[in-house]
Amino acid sequence: MTLQDKKGNHISEQFDNDLRKVTSHMMEMGGLVEQQVERAIIALVEGDSERADQIIERDKSINNMEIVIDEECTNIIARRQPAARDLRFVISISKTVADLERIGDEASRIAKMALSLSGSDGQAPRGYVEVRHIGNMVKQMVHDALDAFIRRDVDAAIKVAGRDKEVDLEYGSAMRELVTYMMEDPRTIGRVMDVIWALRSLERIGDHARNIAEHVVYNVLGHDVRHASVDQMREALEKQR
Repeated sequence: MTLQDKKGNHISEQFDNDLRKVTSHMMEMGGLVEQQVERAIIALVEGDSERADQIIERDKSINNMEIVIDEECTNIIARRQPAARDLRFVISISKTVADLERIGDEASRIAKMALSLSGSDGQAPRGYVEVRHIGNMVKQMVHDALDAFIRRDVDAAIKVAGRDKEVDLEYGSAMRELVTYMMEDPRTIGRVMDVIWALRSLERIGDHARNIAEHVVYNVLGHDVRHASVDQMREALEKQR
């Protein structure tokens, strides 16, 4: 069991060091994942196959980081036997890292669509405007969710969770437009389908950013809100105040 003084600080300085280390590694992974998402969007809309190859290769580093951080979390639990707030913190980091790894996977998938499109006939397909728009939305969600985690800001986390619905609406609108476009010109189906798959990956990135926001709520308040609405999250926050 971890020991704390009257101010809530850990008596074991090494335990504090362990927590700072794993937090630093999570944020390093988060920064790399943010870069991957941004670069994947650029690779797609600019037809940059070299950049796309780099994104796919770098995904291996993200996978390795997940393994390292998971091991660190396991060691902290085994050696320090954290309880209550500390245990929630370690669990939240482990879950956040899993979502970051999946965001990295989605960025890699977008890069693969960029490679496919760069080898087409050179005609830019429909949907690039939507890719930029939705891409910027989910990229900001990931950044803000990680920032909320570090600052233990539940209000900010709930705002991130609420923006996932906006992404879903934009995604649905883009899908309807692109399906209509393919029906009007079947020759575009192959190229547009690649854009659709990229948009689907962006929508999933938004889902994972919401998951990270939910981990913040759990970490700070101790409430599992994985299947809760944004209003229910706000209610949990109000009860805590």
